[in-house]
Amino acid sequence: MQTNVKVLVTGGAGYIGSHVVKALGERGYSVLTYDNLSYGHKEAVLYGELVVADLSDKEMLNKIFKDFKPDAVIHFAASIVVPESVREPLKYYRNNFCNTLNLIETCIEHGVRNFIFSSSAAVYGIPDKCPVSEDAPLNPINPYGRTKAMVESLIADVSQAKDFRYISLRYFNVAGDDSSGRLGQRRADATHLITLAVKTALGKRPYLEIYGTDYPTKDGTCIRDYIHVDDLADAHILAMEYLMNNGKNEIFNCGYGHGYSVREVVEATKRVSGVDFKVIETARREGDPPELVADSRKIKTTLGWLPKYDDLEYIVKTALEWERKLPFF
Repeated sequence: MQTNVKVLVTGGAGYIGSHVVKALGERGYSVLTYDNLSYGHKEAVLYGELVVADLSDKEMLNKIFKDFKPDAVIHFAASIVVPESVREPLKYYRNNFCNTLNLIETCIEHGVRNFIFSSSAAVYGIPDKCPVSEDAPLNPINPYGRTKAMVESLIADVSQAKDFRYISLRYFNVAGDDSSGRLGQRRADATHLITLAVKTALGKRPYLEIYGTDYPTKDGTCIRDYIHVDDLADAHILAMEYLMNNGKNEIFNCGYGHGYSVREVVEATKRVSGVDFKVIETARREGDPPELVADSRKIKTTLGWLPKYDDLEYIVKTALEWERKLPFF
């Protein structure tokens, strides 16, 4: 039990953050969640205290750091919808970059040196080859991805100048829900394929759209690396423990190292749900890479990360079971 270690989790009332808060609490860490609840839900915070505030509020940040005295910060709080980032870039640069700058300044001012950053495979843009490794060129193609890449540069520069250590975790396609059924994806405007597929299977959507069927893949649809949110939560704790045991600055891909096509996800959802729901094939979306799969050898070797839920049908099953509990939106 890690009862003497205090962890501040920004965005801990959101989808991924709440799973990490739960995992921290179950391991005995003292947790404080800092979330403005713009997308998070207070009932999703199962352990520790919740402070409802925005990262733009430097006065509140200073108070929290002074009173709670965190040993580590895990930073999730961000705007994450790619199409919205194209329509409203100022919102994304303000929230994802400027507010992170506030948070890091506060870490430095209060001597907090362990920082875990929630990054994204969006920093790669459309990679030249897959699986994509951490040393692949960064070429984000939308404001969301660019804000994540900018924060990665920021924390690297700060670590060169200050006593500040970090790990950046680049997520691939996070999916599924808490295996115990206590947490899940609550956003009504969620855009992830598996969430949309299970909503369609349950009659919450009239049909599911497939964007593009002429990609150079095995069945013409895009291939993605889907990682269960519980495995991702475990990666965060391993990363934090590594830093706190004098590990060095690192960047890790978080994925399983293999992918499934859109058609394969659709068929898996139909099998698990027992519903042959309607699917409409439509044109490609601009900027979708044909394939995006992680080379995840580094995190497995360095942190000893051993995924437990690398099974597409299991991922779909947990998403479906959670979605059944939610009202029709």
